[in-house]
Amino acid sequence: MNRLRLTRHWGFAAAAYAFAVNMLGTTLPTPLYGIYQQRFGFSELMITVIFATYAAGVIAALILFGRLSDQIGRRRALLPGLGFSALSAVAFLLAQGLAPLLVGRVLSGLSAGIFTGTATAALVDLAGAERRGRATLVATIANIGGLATGPLLAGILAEYAGSPLRLVFWVDLALLVPATALVWAMPETVRTSAHARLRPQSLQVPGEVRSTFVPAALAGFAGFAVLGAFTAVAPGFLSQIIGIDNHAVVGLVVFGVFAASVAGQMALGAFRTSAALPLGCGLLIVGMGGVAAGLAASSLALLVAGGVVAGFGQGLSFRAGLAAINEASPADQRAEVASSFFVVAYVAISIPVVGVGVLADLTSLRTGGLVLAAVVALLALAVVVLLRPSGHLKGRRALAAR
Repeated sequence: MNRLRLTRHWGFAAAAYAFAVNMLGTTLPTPLYGIYQQRFGFSELMITVIFATYAAGVIAALILFGRLSDQIGRRRALLPGLGFSALSAVAFLLAQGLAPLLVGRVLSGLSAGIFTGTATAALVDLAGAERRGRATLVATIANIGGLATGPLLAGILAEYAGSPLRLVFWVDLALLVPATALVWAMPETVRTSAHARLRPQSLQVPGEVRSTFVPAALAGFAGFAVLGAFTAVAPGFLSQIIGIDNHAVVGLVVFGVFAASVAGQMALGAFRTSAALPLGCGLLIVGMGGVAAGLAASSLALLVAGGVVAGFGQGLSFRAGLAAINEASPADQRAEVASSFFVVAYVAISIPVVGVGVLADLTSLRTGGLVLAAVVALLALAVVVLLRPSGHLKGRRALAAR
């Protein structure tokens, strides 16, 4: 039976929509963590552990399924990703305790790990070589824009529409239905193999790339720790420290940080890659100063301003670091080096956040947030220091060449 096939133009739009909806689903629980905490009596540490299991799912998917779409095709890889996303929503709908929440987060991570690489590759394929830059930009907007929209949508529905732990996941399932149909109708851009094998993606950084990889990975770690903190513990910051319990405000604050990240990534073209990475790290330092001041003074304005500045710095440094790594990597190892970079980034989403949870239980959430801000600022400063000698070396080489 012949299935309906979209043109490449509409297939591109379908892939972008599915990418955004899939990533939106991964951040829907953010404004709801406070409700789960009250309903089930979770500690702040347990909330961060629930959030961090998402990263475990992402890393597993990156390692296990990183190459799968090259063998079985983009469509056949994306459809299971949407399936994992739907199962995650069902797990949250049925949640009456800890276990379904953990399962839901792992499934959500698996869906995001599949989509991060495969949907980007599908958009590039469908756009064609002459529009590759546009496709990469659309992929960035769909990815981070979806992550940003999730908390905003969930916060508004939780605050004003009732049934805060149910309605948002029904809406998520409703959005996934057309996404699945559209992906099913997408044109396939990969010649599939009859002997596809599921092989784990190796993680390796060649020796000649390490001098570029280390500062980029440190900056990526610092920036993603910021995103993880705002996604996991922003409700706690706002309610326990600043005294704001409005779920829509929580969603709006997280949306602002992710929107700033999108803006930072889009701004890369305005700077040289060599200048963008230290500049992004400088903004991370300034932003963390604002976050620390906001937590110390219980100031919403300072916390939000610091988060937005740090989000812009994260976006700029992340895209600059990834561009530098791709440029420095041998063509036949570019995928595994990039995968190694993303694994570092997603480890950063989980471990620092759990550290905040531990400190919150041992001392206070304010102390945990202040320590995280200091660690992120120190990591960003380390990147700036690491980049200075190479910059001076390039300068001396240029003078010698003259």
